[in-house]
Amino acid sequence: MCGIVGLVGEIVVSDLIEGLEKLEYRGYDSAGVAFLRDSSLCVEKNKGRVASLKEKLSELLNERITLGIAHTRWATHGEPNDINAHPHTDCQSKLCVVHNGIIENFKELKKRLEEVGHRFGSDTDTEVIPHLIEEYYTTDLVEAVRKAVKLLEGSFAIAVIHVDHPDIIVGTRKGSPLILTVGNGVAGIASDVTPLLKYSKDMVFLEDGDIFCVSKGGFEVFDVVGRKKERKPTHIDWTYETAQKSGYKHYMLKEIFEEPSCVAATLSGRIKSAKVHLPEIEELQDLLASSKTLKVVACGTSSYAALSFKYFLENLSDVCVDVEVSSEFRYKRPNFDENTVLVAVSQSGETADTLESVRLAKSKGAKVLAITNVVGSTLMRESDHTLLLNAGPEISVAATKSYVTQLVLLYLLGLKIVELRDQWNERCTKLIDSLLRLPEVLDATLSRTEHIKEVALKYKDFQHFMYIGRGLGYPTALEGALKLKEISYIHATAYPAGELKHGPIALLGPEFPVFAIAPFDALYAKMKNNMIECKARKAKLVVLTSDDCEDVREIADDVLSVNSFSEQLYPVLMAPVIQLFAYYIADALGHDPDKPKNLAKSVTVE
Repeated sequence: MCGIVGLVGEIVVSDLIEGLEKLEYRGYDSAGVAFLRDSSLCVEKNKGRVASLKEKLSELLNERITLGIAHTRWATHGEPNDINAHPHTDCQSKLCVVHNGIIENFKELKKRLEEVGHRFGSDTDTEVIPHLIEEYYTTDLVEAVRKAVKLLEGSFAIAVIHVDHPDIIVGTRKGSPLILTVGNGVAGIASDVTPLLKYSKDMVFLEDGDIFCVSKGGFEVFDVVGRKKERKPTHIDWTYETAQKSGYKHYMLKEIFEEPSCVAATLSGRIKSAKVHLPEIEELQDLLASSKTLKVVACGTSSYAALSFKYFLENLSDVCVDVEVSSEFRYKRPNFDENTVLVAVSQSGETADTLESVRLAKSKGAKVLAITNVVGSTLMRESDHTLLLNAGPEISVAATKSYVTQLVLLYLLGLKIVELRDQWNERCTKLIDSLLRLPEVLDATLSRTEHIKEVALKYKDFQHFMYIGRGLGYPTALEGALKLKEISYIHATAYPAGELKHGPIALLGPEFPVFAIAPFDALYAKMKNNMIECKARKAKLVVLTSDDCEDVREIADDVLSVNSFSEQLYPVLMAPVIQLFAYYIADALGHDPDKPKNLAKSVTVE
């Protein structure tokens, strides 16, 4: 959940800081750097965001160096403070380590190291790593790291520098992402590609168990027993500019406005002759055509996209779609075999619980189809087949364009399954046409931004919100409530509208407004009754509906609407509305929606 940057070559201190700024979405409790200066380690770190570290280093930012590592932290072991911030050093301050992940057996290792004289200064699990490497170090840093890593249990990505080796960075990964590149005069490592794009677009995605040694002239990769491994680079089309704010106040707002173009990219090449074209899953077609049940695992926003997929596909076919939260699924005893297909959905492709669910499924013989945004991610490498979102880098912690493109790609998958099962009908053909029109219709939705902002600001001072919906409106309600609470810190909860009378309606009143997802669809009449029930309890009512729904204004206090469209695709059209509603409230309250407290973009710990 933290961010690592390492550079070796012709660099200055500010290059490390710039890299951290691109990774701050991964953690911002504290930050630090270590670099070689006059043949000794210079370590600077502090509690707080990268900007504070940058100010602390202001007189050194333009200093030329040849080697450095940096870290932005999301705390797991030890509170966020200067001492617990990374990097961490050994007893002699000759080697330095940054680490992402959790060392599960750190207490045992720490006790063992203390018994032989090592001194610890922090509360972190990370600090055992430099001391363990120090214990094994003679003259070969790669060998010392290799021996130390064999004793570590848990998930980790580690980068190490040593004063006796001023031209190399050594490290390893297991369960946490780490990427390296070698450009013109500079080699780099990082937790994702964004800090490295200025040096090269050819990225080496390290695999679990890899131990690497990188210099400005190249790299070597070994396994845990010291055998050399071949790792070929992957070319990345993202540009440095793609990851900038482009004049928007926050990345979240920029990424919401990118949704039409991202949907176009997701659809590109995937619809031909009015049918879905997904050559990536050609080898799965027989299984998808015959299986009566499809398993899906995901976390957070991805799980709500998966739930929409369940409603979508079950409405069009005879397939039963089981959607489970990865953190629960991974501890089950699933009845899987070689005839089972598991769909794993993760924006980053590094979500720990989803990866463990995939490993469990594969151990039972299941085939795994990944849906992710990140080329070369662990999920992509460990799955049998992958469908990429093609949404480009998503910097804000809150998922926006990745959610919308997940919905679109899952709908394409659903339609392909319908075709494979010979259940295609005229409704499916119309859905293909509607999917192709989505980018322009999303543009029309975003043209209503000012009204969304106006309504949102009316509700910024409420402490509670209830979101309700039916059918495909229910996953949208779940995602709307999640967005509001994660970036504005307002308590928000979501229910199927029919469940109100079974308990939640007791909460409603003048201080507990309701946000209803109520397009004019087959379930609108039922939703209308539920909205009337809310008004009877004097709850203020915000209704997100479609333009063809006229009578909703008689009930609602405020109405937000999208173009009248295919019922099955309303979750896509309504996504930017629920996202903007939450965004404008958070911004009005003075919160940074890009970096919500206690959260990080890539959840690589359990």
